[in-house]
Amino acid sequence: MIYKNTIKYVLLAVLLFAFIPNYGQSSNQFKVVLDAGHGGKDPGAMKNGLKEKEIALDVVLRVGKLLEAYNDVALVYTRKTDVFIELRERANIANRAKANLFVSVHCNSTTTAVPYGSMTLVMGMSRTGTNLEIAKTENAVIFQEADYKTKYKGFDPNNPETLIGLKIMQEESLLQSIELASLIQDGFKTKLNRKDKGVHQQPLWVLDATVMPGVLIELGFVSNPEEAKYLSSEEGKAELAQSIANSIITYKNTFFSPSEIALPLDVQEEVVVAPENTIPTDNNIAVNDKTTHYKVQLEAGTKLIDTKPANFKGLKNISYTHENKLYKYFYGDETDFDACKKLLEEAKKKGYKSAYIVTFENK
Repeated sequence: MIYKNTIKYVLLAVLLFAFIPNYGQSSNQFKVVLDAGHGGKDPGAMKNGLKEKEIALDVVLRVGKLLEAYNDVALVYTRKTDVFIELRERANIANRAKANLFVSVHCNSTTTAVPYGSMTLVMGMSRTGTNLEIAKTENAVIFQEADYKTKYKGFDPNNPETLIGLKIMQEESLLQSIELASLIQDGFKTKLNRKDKGVHQQPLWVLDATVMPGVLIELGFVSNPEEAKYLSSEEGKAELAQSIANSIITYKNTFFSPSEIALPLDVQEEVVVAPENTIPTDNNIAVNDKTTHYKVQLEAGTKLIDTKPANFKGLKNISYTHENKLYKYFYGDETDFDACKKLLEEAKKKGYKSAYIVTFENK
């Protein structure tokens, strides 16, 4: 029975993916869907006099205003007012628009006032620890919808058979989602001095149902009094929105045709268009090598780190690239994917839990 059910979910995922239009291919514009979490009858987290739905909407509208300065960016909002939008419809809006990117904004909360900091989630298979509670919270809105058992039949974060199907649908965009999430977290940490709670993979329905790269941003904890003050302040919301907008533009210039228009003055110093066919700066890959190379990306940041093993938990053969003022550090260099998977396992055992495999191709 387990085997048959697994096959069923795999086939379902393949069929769904086959009939969904390719995202972003209907326009020369870079389409971004901005999703303000919760809304209407669903307030989200409520602590210290704040409502998550209000903070999320305010920040999303500010992000949109900043992105309007770019002629090659098209914006789609799941909501611009205090209305309840079903998770299913949020995903439908993004898929119908054939968007290039889905960005959902939320706030965090716990039963205690101690935790604080920002984190960004991408779709993933992990179901452990505190972050599972966040996934359950963000998915819980499903139960406020009529006929939720019919609408969301087949999605169960606690069912490993379901997750096999989800993995197939998400694998193509997961790496790009992680890239954006890393940019967002780096901006929060280095530019705003916010506590970095990292990038995490969790089974979130709204990210699963969208077929383009996407992230869910937890701006901070409304349950923490000090962070609540920052989240509700004009300065805090403006800074967070600017940082998110900067990250989206950096992502666009890396994965989409770079804009030829002048950048707004407040973003000019943050964004650098990545050169085409960028290769690692250590020149480990020959320019005339047409083979696909696989490396394990360990981390990214704005500081240049000596690649000696002592700085990377004993790992050797470390290389890096420098794009958009961001240094990305890689472990190993393989032409065989299975061999690189072994390096990934080794990196995770060393403590690089968010490491993943990236490819380099020279034409």
